Amino acid sequence: MAGDSSDKKEVESSGGKERERKRSRSRSRDRERKGSPTKERKRHRSRERKRSRSRSKSAERDRRQKERDKERDRDKDRDRSRKDRDRDKDSHRRDKDRSRKSSTSPKSKDARVKKERDVKKEEDEQEEKKKKEKVQPLSLEELLAKKKAEEEAEAKPKFLSKAEREAEALKRREQEVEERRKLLDEERKKRRIFQDIGRKMLEDPQERERRERRERMERENNGNDNDDDRQKIREEKDKGKELQAIKERYLGGVKKHAQADALLYKEKHQVQLYGRGFIAGIDLKQQKRDQSRFYGDLMEKRRTMEEKEQEELRLKKVRKKEAKQRWDDRHWSQKKLDEMTDRDWRIFREDYSITTKGGKIPNPIRNWKEYPLPPHILEVIDKCGYKEPTPIQRQAIPIGLQNRDIIGVAETGSGKTAAFLIPLLVWITTLPKIDRLEDSDQGPYAVILAPTRELAQQIEEETIKFGKPLGIRTVAVIGGISREDQGFRLRMGCEIVIATPGRLIDVLENRYLVLGRCTYVVLDEADRMIDMGFEPDVQKILEYIPVTNQKPDTDEAEDPEKMTLNFESGKHKYRQTVMFTATMPPAVERLARSYLRRPAVVYIGSAGKPHERVEQKVLLMSEAEKRKKLLDVLARGFEPPIIIFVNQKKGCDVLAKSLEKMGYNACTLHGGKGQEQREFALSNLKAGAKDILVATDVAGRGIDIQDVSMVINYDMAKNIEDYIHRIGRTGRAGKSGVAVTFLTKEDSSVFYDLKQAILESPVSTCPPELSNHPDAQHKPGTILTKKRREETIFA
Repeated sequence: MAGDSSDKKEVESSGGKERERKRSRSRSRDRERKGSPTKERKRHRSRERKRSRSRSKSAERDRRQKERDKERDRDKDRDRSRKDRDRDKDSHRRDKDRSRKSSTSPKSKDARVKKERDVKKEEDEQEEKKKKEKVQPLSLEELLAKKKAEEEAEAKPKFLSKAEREAEALKRREQEVEERRKLLDEERKKRRIFQDIGRKMLEDPQERERRERRERMERENNGNDNDDDRQKIREEKDKGKELQAIKERYLGGVKKHAQADALLYKEKHQVQLYGRGFIAGIDLKQQKRDQSRFYGDLMEKRRTMEEKEQEELRLKKVRKKEAKQRWDDRHWSQKKLDEMTDRDWRIFREDYSITTKGGKIPNPIRNWKEYPLPPHILEVIDKCGYKEPTPIQRQAIPIGLQNRDIIGVAETGSGKTAAFLIPLLVWITTLPKIDRLEDSDQGPYAVILAPTRELAQQIEEETIKFGKPLGIRTVAVIGGISREDQGFRLRMGCEIVIATPGRLIDVLENRYLVLGRCTYVVLDEADRMIDMGFEPDVQKILEYIPVTNQKPDTDEAEDPEKMTLNFESGKHKYRQTVMFTATMPPAVERLARSYLRRPAVVYIGSAGKPHERVEQKVLLMSEAEKRKKLLDVLARGFEPPIIIFVNQKKGCDVLAKSLEKMGYNACTLHGGKGQEQREFALSNLKAGAKDILVATDVAGRGIDIQDVSMVINYDMAKNIEDYIHRIGRTGRAGKSGVAVTFLTKEDSSVFYDLKQAILESPVSTCPPELSNHPDAQHKPGTILTKKRREETIFA
């Protein structure tokens, strides 16, 4: 006992020591964890690695185990099959032995037969059972399961090999070809049937009978037909003959005229048994025809010869009237001049947008050849290349040839220069040449005033073109050229003086020129002259002209016969004042009332409205963005020449220099340039040496540069009239053009008028930035009064 207790104590003491060791180890681990977290992480990683290795090893082990099990199963299957084969062989041997033994005795034979019967019975029973099993219908669950399995099998994607895909494609192609072939065959068959039917319909009845007989004989004699078919045909024939014989026996023979009766009864008439005015039992249509014929004959008999003649005359008059109406309703272009009616002249004016105001306005010119102009004038017009007169020329020339005062309101580039030159040249050429030379010290016959030097030079070119072949001398009196040279040319004598107002007053005051025999005054671009402040100068010039030849301010000034006689009277002609303008501001109307006597006003299109063929584009931007935007517009490409308008002379030069640096061919035109520089710039642009003209409003009026494709308003004009004149530099002489305008906030005073001008143009669209801008909603200076809401006032 004592030994056992001592052993127990030793075990307990050893267990206590073991526990102490474990506690110390756990404490040391805790300290290590707290002290070094990296070591703990390393340990954790190492443990994870061990676990993953152990897992992979275990997976490998399991896989190997599975492979071993599979091999074991295969070996067992092989052994089992081998044993089965051996067993079958043994049983076969035994059966052979038995058969040998049984064949020797009769009893064995009976047993064998019985055995075979039993085997057969068993087999039959098994087959019956199988049949019953097969016949037995499937349950609903089995059907659903089967259907689900089939659907799953169909849902699974079936991946075909390349060969299978090719085979499928070939099969599809063959099917398509087959379907196509069938369709074609069907169409061909239908077409053939349709043609056969059409042929048969068009065929003669006798021919049809012959053909049917022939086909029937061919069918009968056709060797390819079956004997059964022949037999059937014979039987049908026999039956038909038998029926025919029965009919003849019991109903009597068919009469020959029965066929004719049948033809009669094919077209049965409409039987009218009851009705007013018709006979019963006879065709209604036939009765109506007979009646109409009867009454027609009756009326013909009753009518006398005189009545017939009267009716013929009446019909002849109606035809004549209709023919005359058709003849009168022809368009004016299809009629001769003497056939034109007032209606035709009205249509003519509408076609050319000509509106006139004033009493007894003459008819316009249809073409140069028809109008009675002198042959030498027509020859000059033909040489200058004027094929057809422009609308202003059509109406202004006949008025001018009647010696009447004219106010012509037409858009820029409408041919106003020739409109006032041709009547002047006609009148000057009627004067004897000797009289013209003798009275050369009395001054010119005509004074043409223009607002700018460039416009005056342009008019001078046109006048020289017309006047030089006729021996009419022209002198331009403009600034920038030596006054002495001009005075010398004036002393030499001239018939026409073209001048700007400032230099003309200077020449008149210094006695270089007198206007003693001046009977023709032209104010071209009158609105521009007044805008530039030339109104006092114009009035001063008109005071230099003698008042002895002024028209009487009576109805005589509107009488075409008296005025025409006065025009042809030579030196004693009344003074004629012609004013051309693109717009009609109040100042121009005031000037017209002061110096024009009973004028005829001619409006072409609508006064002051932009050209219909000019597409107007507007771009809103800041001042700093203009240069960049201009380069963008030019970079898109343009057909030279183009004109860029600016408001200041300095800006003009700066912009031209910067464009030349960019590689563009640019020249400038403004009031600070000398006359020679101006002429040089214009001639370069017209000749094609320069592509771009940078100009101020000096070039905005009347300057005619051919084929200007684009006008760019780099700075917007201060008023809408200047804008209209600027964009009028393009789209001249029936051509189209583009006008691009750069707008800034500083141009807000013009927004409303510009918006209206763009909206009135048929080829332009107003951008939403301008149309929705607050300053474009109402005219500047208008006071807007807000409508007061309905208020209820309580006393």
